[in-house]
Order: sequence, then C-alpha cells, then structure tokens
Amino acid sequence: MINNPSETFLMFVFFAFLSMKMLAAHNNTTIPVNIGVILNLDVGFDKVWLTCINLSLTDFYAVHGGQYKTRLVLTTRNSKQDVVGAAAAGLDLIKNVEVKAILGPPTSMQADFVIDMGVKARVPIISFSASSPSLSSLRNPYFFQATQNDATQVKAISSIVKAFGWREAVPVYVDNEFGAGIVPFLIDALQAVDARVPYRSAIFPTATDNEIAEELYKLMAMQTRVFIVHMSTTLGSRLFLIADKIGMMNPGYVWIITDGLADFLSLMNSSVIDSMQGVLGVRPYVPKTKEVMSFKTQFKRTFVQNNPDIVDADLNVYDVWAYDATRALAMAIEKAGTSNLSFQKLNVSSNSPDLENLGVSRFGPKLFQALSDISFKGLSGNFSFVKGQLKPSPYQIINVNGDGARGIGFWTAENGLIRKLNTLINSTISIYSTSNSSLAPIIWPGEATSIPKGWEIPTKGKRLKIGVPVKSGFTEFLKVTKDPSTNSPIVEGYCIDVFEAAVKLLPYAFPFDYLPYDISDDKTYDGLVYQVYSGCYQQNYDAVVADSTIRLNRSYYVDFTLPYTESGVSMIVPVKDNKNKNAWVFLKPLTRDLWVACLCFFVFIGFVVWVLEHRINEEFRGPPLYQVGTSFWFSFSIMVFAHRERVVSNLARIVIVIWCFVVLILTQSYTASLTSLLTVQKLQPTVTDVNELIKSGAYVGYHEGSFTKGLLKLLGFDESKLLSFSTVEEWDDLFTKGSGNGGIAAAFDEVPYIKLFLAKYCSKYTTVEPTFKTDGFGFVFPKGSPLVSDVSRAILGVTEGETMKKIEEKWFGKAASCPDPSTSFSSNSLGVESFWGLFLITGGVSFLALLVFLVVFIYEQWDVLTSPDFRSLRQRAVALFRNFYNRDLSSHPMLGNQVDDQKVQVNAAVVSEPRQSVYSITSEQDGVFSENDDQNLNDQQSPQEAASDIEFAVQNHETPKISSK
Repeated sequence: MINNPSETFLMFVFFAFLSMKMLAAHNNTTIPVNIGVILNLDVGFDKVWLTCINLSLTDFYAVHGGQYKTRLVLTTRNSKQDVVGAAAAGLDLIKNVEVKAILGPPTSMQADFVIDMGVKARVPIISFSASSPSLSSLRNPYFFQATQNDATQVKAISSIVKAFGWREAVPVYVDNEFGAGIVPFLIDALQAVDARVPYRSAIFPTATDNEIAEELYKLMAMQTRVFIVHMSTTLGSRLFLIADKIGMMNPGYVWIITDGLADFLSLMNSSVIDSMQGVLGVRPYVPKTKEVMSFKTQFKRTFVQNNPDIVDADLNVYDVWAYDATRALAMAIEKAGTSNLSFQKLNVSSNSPDLENLGVSRFGPKLFQALSDISFKGLSGNFSFVKGQLKPSPYQIINVNGDGARGIGFWTAENGLIRKLNTLINSTISIYSTSNSSLAPIIWPGEATSIPKGWEIPTKGKRLKIGVPVKSGFTEFLKVTKDPSTNSPIVEGYCIDVFEAAVKLLPYAFPFDYLPYDISDDKTYDGLVYQVYSGCYQQNYDAVVADSTIRLNRSYYVDFTLPYTESGVSMIVPVKDNKNKNAWVFLKPLTRDLWVACLCFFVFIGFVVWVLEHRINEEFRGPPLYQVGTSFWFSFSIMVFAHRERVVSNLARIVIVIWCFVVLILTQSYTASLTSLLTVQKLQPTVTDVNELIKSGAYVGYHEGSFTKGLLKLLGFDESKLLSFSTVEEWDDLFTKGSGNGGIAAAFDEVPYIKLFLAKYCSKYTTVEPTFKTDGFGFVFPKGSPLVSDVSRAILGVTEGETMKKIEEKWFGKAASCPDPSTSFSSNSLGVESFWGLFLITGGVSFLALLVFLVVFIYEQWDVLTSPDFRSLRQRAVALFRNFYNRDLSSHPMLGNQVDDQKVQVNAAVVSEPRQSVYSITSEQDGVFSENDDQNLNDQQSPQEAASDIEFAVQNHETPKISSK
C-alpha cells in the first residue's frame, strides 16, 4: 500500500501515459485494401501515369491519414501492350490477389475484356485513358470511365466543320476498338450539321509506310480535302510524316486531330511537329491553377528520380485524370467501409477454366455505389461520375504552329465555339455559337491564311463522269451523236452550251467526260437521275447534264443546281380568227356570275328604295303592281341615269349615291371590254379554261416522258384522253388533226419547250393561263456535293450576262420575235372577283340603311305594339304592317304634300258655286277630305280666308275647317 501522496501522483501519471500510448496505437491501426493497376509499363506514357497514381495516394493520405482507416495497397501488372496480356493481368489480380478495384487498363481494346471480368466478379474497373464510346457503362455497370468519352469531342469537331462551311469530311482512324468506336458517333455529329462522310479510311495499327502511303494517295484522288484523324501517337506520327512527304500538307487541305493525338503533341519529336503545321485539334481543357502547377513541379522531381533515363516528361490531361481517379477510389473505399472485404468462392470443379473459377466480391456492390456518389474538386476541376461517365468538361481548340500548339478557342456543350472561357463567368445568356469568328486567326497547312473551301477537283484523280440522255425529240436542248471516225460521242445543244459556259467561270480546273445514257426503256429521266445517287448499288455518274426538271421526288436522292431556264407548265392551244359575228357577243364582256350578281343587286336596290320611300313619297305609292313597277324602273333606270322619281329619304339618298357609283364603274368596264372584243383582238385562243377541256372530254397532249402526265391526272383529266408527243412535228400534227380526229385540243408542257415550239409555229398557237409553278431545268449532282454551290454561282454569271442571250438565239432562233409565253391569253370576260368589293360595300350600306329604318319605325309604332286593344300577336303584326304600308303623315315630306293638296281643294271649292254648298275640310287619318252639305250657308268663309286658315292649321298640325260667317 502506497501511503506517500507523491508516489500516488506519479503512479497516476504513469498509468495515464500508458493509456494514451495504447489508444494512439489503436488509432494508428490501418486496414489495407488491395487495388490492382494494369498499365503498359514498357511505354513512357504509362510510367508517367503510375507516378501520378502513387503521388495521388501520397498526397491524399498525408492530408487525411489521421482520419481514414483504410489504405490502398497497389499491385501493379504489366499488360505488355497486348490485349491478351491485359486480360491475363486482370485475371491474376481478381483471382489470385482478390483486388477490390482495378485502375486501368490504358487502352480501349485492353479494357474491353477486363471490364467483362470485372462485371462477372463485381470488381469496379476505373480507366482514366480508355475513351471509346463502346465501353459505355450502360452496358457495363461496373466500369467507370474517368476520362472524357470520345462521343463528346465529336460534337466539338462537328461545330468546327459547320463553322467553316465544309460539306464533306473523311474520318481517318486506326482500325481497332479505339478507332472504330468513335466513327458512328462522328458520322452522326457530322450529319447533324449537314456534312457528309463520302468515305471512311481505316488504317491497321501494324500498317507499313507503303500501306499508309497507298491509302493517302487514295484520299488525294477524292474531292474531299477535310480529314479527321483519330489514332494513337505512334501511328499518327507516321501518318503525318508520309502525308507531308507526298504533298497532302499543302494549301487547300484541312486536318483535324482528336484528343488521342492532340493531348500528346508535347511528347512528339520536332520532325513530326514540323509535318503537322496547320493542323487543327481538340483536347479536354484543364485550367492551369496553382494546384496544377504545384503538382507539375512535384511530378517532375519525383519522375526524374524514378526514371532518370526519360527526359522532358510533361503532364497532360490524362495524367491529371489518373491523379483524380486514384483519389476518388481512395475516398470511395473509405466511404464503403471495411466489412465484407472477402470474395465468395463459386462451387465449380477444379478442372474448370480460370474464368469460371473467379470469385465474386462481396465488397463490390458497396464500392460501386460509393463511386457513383463521389464528388469533389480535383486537379481537373469538379470530379464526379454521371452514370459511370465523367462529367463533360470544355474542349480547347488548338492550331499546330511553330514548335507546338497554340489555343485558338474553346468549345462547350452549352455555348459552342467561344474565344475565351472567362467571358462566360459574368454572362447570364447562353447562346450556342458555330461561327468561325469566335476563334482566333488560324494558320492552315502550307502556311495559308485563307480558309480552305474543303474540296477541290483532284488533278491526279479520275475525270468526272457526266451522264447525258440519248433521246429523239427536242434535240435543240440536247443531242447525242457518234463520231464516225472515232466512235466517240458528240454532245451538243442548249443545255450543253449552258453547262460548259458555267464551267468556264469556275475558278479551278473541271475535267469531265460525257457518257451517253439511253432513256428509251423507261422514257423518263428518273432512271438517269438515280444513277447519280450515291446510295444506289453502283453510282455510274458524277453528274447529269440534261433538260432535267427540278422535282421534289428527285431532290430526296440528288442535289440540283439553280435553274437555268424559265419555270412553269402552261397550256398551249390553237388560235382562231374571232371577228365576233355572234349575235350574243354583247353578253361576253361579263361572265354569267357577274350578270346574275348585277341583276340581283338591281332588284335588291329597288326593294331597298321602296322600303325607305313608300311611306313618305307619293311617287312610290299606289296599287301594288304600280309600286313594284316603279321600284324596278327606278333601280334599272339608274343604269343609264334616266330616273325621274324624286327621292326624299336621307337613307335612300345614301344608298342611291353609292349604287350610282357602282353602276358607273360597271357600265364603264362593260363598255371597255365590249370595245376590246369588237375592235382590238381578232385572234383568240380556241380554249381559255382548263375546266372546259375536262368537262367536254377533249383530248389533250403532253410531252412523252415528262412529269406533266401526272400533273394532268391530278387536275382531273381521264388518262384515256391523254396523248403523248416526242417531237415538235408530232406536236403540230396532233393539233392539226383536232380532238375529234385522233388529235388534241390543247397541250401541256414546260415553258422552255413551249418557247421552242412557238419559235417554229408562232402564228398558229398561243399559251393560255393558268401557268402551273415548277422550278425549271437544273444540273444534277450527288447529294451534298460541294460542286452544287459553285456551279450554281457560275450559272448566275451566265444567265445575267450576254452569254445566255447568245445561246438562246443560237438554238431557238426566231423565238425572240414571237410573243413571250408569259404574256399568255386568259378569259376576256369580267368576273365577280373584279367587283366583289363594290358589291360588298353596296350591300353593307343597304342593309345598314334598312336596319336604321326598321329601328326608327319600331320606335314610332311602340304604342301599337303595347296597346291593350290588340289581344294577340297576330293582331299586333297586322296593325303594324298596315301602318308600314300606309302613309306617314307626320313626316316632313307628307306635311308639305298636305298643304299643297288642301290649297288645291280650296281653290276648287271657290270656283264651283260657293253658294250652293259649304265645304268642311277635315284632316283625317287617310288624308281624304269629305263634303258636308248640312252646313249653314250663312256661316260660309270667303275663299281667301279659308285658304289662309287651312295653310296655318296644317303647318301647326291642327284640323283645318271652313265655316260660313
């Protein structure tokens, strides 16, 4: 027993110190977790990646060592640059070492098989350099692609293609999993910006220099000059050295490299860089932050110590992703915990293959979930997985110039092409740009500063094969004959001259040969046009020069140049000497519809005037037949302005003023049209309306092999009534026979053929409206051909100058002296469509006048409608109609009439024996005065006094009386 207090205190301190040491020892206990690493350790790239992985773990545990219990223990295997070697390394790591995850393999081909083993064993595979889209984690849930998927960079490449207006591009790629995996996505991206892929150049990884040169010569023989290169640095370096040697790095060529080459430019020797001058490239962008620069310094120091034989090693984006992927794995393992780190062995026989003896990691599902949820800010920026894919980052666009690459802009999924990334920081508006103005100036191959057009006619390649149809008729447009001495085709005609004149305006050589095509079998140009379609079994022609019409159904397969002829389909008919000896010629100036409309409006205006006038105007009163006759006479007499009836209603006056204006225009138009019929035009078309032909069942003609037959059937013509012609002479012969004698009454054809026909038969035929819209003749090229825009521009140069006029005079001769088909005949009769506005105004004003009259009348007769003397609605209606039919004595015109009538009656009374009778004049409802003989003669007034009293009484709405004094 210790009684000394000092000894007791010392013992307490000793045991406390011992407890702290034991606790610290317990806390320092770590749990190792086996992690596999598969790299090509024979290559300098992979040694750099291994250094980055080790530095990542060192840095991570230096900061988090006191907090994390787990420690990653790396087991490295060499794949020896071989797919089988990578598969053997993966099998060894999973089966024997029982790793919980694998970093690598470095290439997409090696990763493909290792991923399958990882899925089977539930071991996550994390690759920071295998970028093929075919390794998608959607198919392989235990694969994490800690690098940018190649499907992302193709959008940046397609934006560059669109920015410079290139219409075609050829992928040049290594023929393995890495190269072929990007091609479908690249083609889709190019098609989205309307760029074609006419050819795919696949080069084997083991190809010799001669094989590479042979493939490049094949590319030189093509029109396309835009090439997209996706391959490893070893093969890519050889490709560009050979391309430079054979002249494919001269002005006019465009080379775009993917990040498979762009990220490793710093590792290429100077001779390769010299051969790549002017090349464009895209690569993922990693901002140069303080952390990145600090890591770069640390990396160089460590790498030189471990690899003194390798100098000038530099970092690229894959090195940074290796560093961040290792850190992500360390964080995920700690988060997943340390339980169930073992493998579950499968019950298989000992003689089974090694792949069937793989165990299943119990730790795999938890680690998979932890990796899916991981998110942090690493050296490359925000690091996280979205469905097993690394979140996309901006791409930097580079231009190889001088000793290396210089940045000329960036591409982001949100904004497209931009000059600087920092311009987006303060911007709230997201605008996707595909303009080349968003990029810095570019030095192109051959030190050219002008933008290459992306294609050219190859001087060392084949000549263009131009298809021309062999036909019998309308040879002025195109005629194919054979040279008897050489048996070579001789091609001439209007179309040929226009094409060759356009070719002369092109700024480059355009070698071509005419190849005849017999259209006697199908009688149409559709078969010839289809021979140009690059999607058919065998593309026989590079273009077609003919009188081929631009049609919608053809445009699905080929592209047309701008039309070089007038467009439209017109109807052509014979003309006749029309001297207008018909007794009913006076009816022709107006159509039947307009005659009926005029008659209806004359009757309607007469009715309106009667309604507005008959209650207040004695000239519109009387027996019913008299009122009807007066109304119609008044309306129709306005046509010659011979109406005598006086109009007293203001509403009627408004209607009459407008109707007089309409009648004036109608009569003047009728007079002008009739004068034209009788004096001006003597030659008239025999038919002026398509509907007349359809109703009469007349025969009509069409150009054999032309689309006009289908147009006529759509218009409603019976196919049995359609006759074809193939020459101008057949055309005229059918017209001469006539519709009832095996001929035709009219023909339909395109304007260029009609001009040719009228050049020979100008005085016998003419065109008649309507003209159906078409797009004219155009030259045919394959879909997406870059020649289309240049030839179209050259055609404009031909048609806008004197050249086209000379060509037309050469082949169409006196067509210039004939009337232009565009000034064709139409019906001479005036129709309702020319005057419907006037009728609308007249009808509207008339209905408005009737409405005002009706409202006023009902207001004045409201006492009748509400009177208790009428017990039924019928009685009220009868009373209202009687009041409507009778005079309106309270109106101002009627009051004036009463004064005049009463004066007349008084004067009559004075003249006829005033002593024998006495007049008592009373104003009654019907306006009739009665004679009263019972008055006292002694009370009689003098006539002068009676007349004065009557006038005064009427003016004051009183009942006038005459009495004797």
